[in-house]
Amino acid sequence: MPDLIIFDCDGVLLESEVLSCSSDAIELTRAGFPYSTEEIAERFLGMALPAMLKAIEREHGRQLPPGFDRHLKRTIAARFDDELTTVDGIEAVLADLTKPCCVASGSDLERLRHSLGLVGLGERFAPHIFSAEQVENGKPAPDLFLHAAQAMSVAPPACLVIEDSRAGVTAGRAAGMNVVGFFGGSHCPPGHGERLIEAGAHKVFNSMHELPSLVDAFG
Repeated sequence: MPDLIIFDCDGVLLESEVLSCSSDAIELTRAGFPYSTEEIAERFLGMALPAMLKAIEREHGRQLPPGFDRHLKRTIAARFDDELTTVDGIEAVLADLTKPCCVASGSDLERLRHSLGLVGLGERFAPHIFSAEQVENGKPAPDLFLHAAQAMSVAPPACLVIEDSRAGVTAGRAAGMNVVGFFGGSHCPPGHGERLIEAGAHKVFNSMHELPSLVDAFG
């Protein structure tokens, strides 16, 4: 068995990616930076918000309106309050896991605590909730996963990462960890499992009910 299981949050624990990607697309388009929900998901899934907004500004050759990031965070938080749910089956999986677990996400700590608290998972993971804002480089760099492993006193090869994005899979592999890719979220398009394999996932799965056997397979 791995000594530590590291969960991404959005799209793995929470059905949040459709909400956040659609909010990103709507608010960016209103600000004069047109994107579709599908474009946001395809290009920026797994990337921390500051890195995404910087990439968008570089692409368009101009800056977003002042305070846009704060406005976007408030918009997404309001949608989460009304619509956020967990990924089907994750509560049962977490209840049965006996190995240490943590969260390592590109979202900021305020959003992580808010969203996990909304669905009753905050206490399951606290205080072992890690954010890209705690490291120099977010996914696809390995910094966040290495930070989580160090904080949990576990060597990287003894960690198993659960990810839904290519950036996250790349980060986990770069950290020297075992990685399984989840493509069962509502945001995942056809062929997403193959994309995660191409990014380096050791295995992929589309139902949380499969995760316990995958964890056993890395023993």
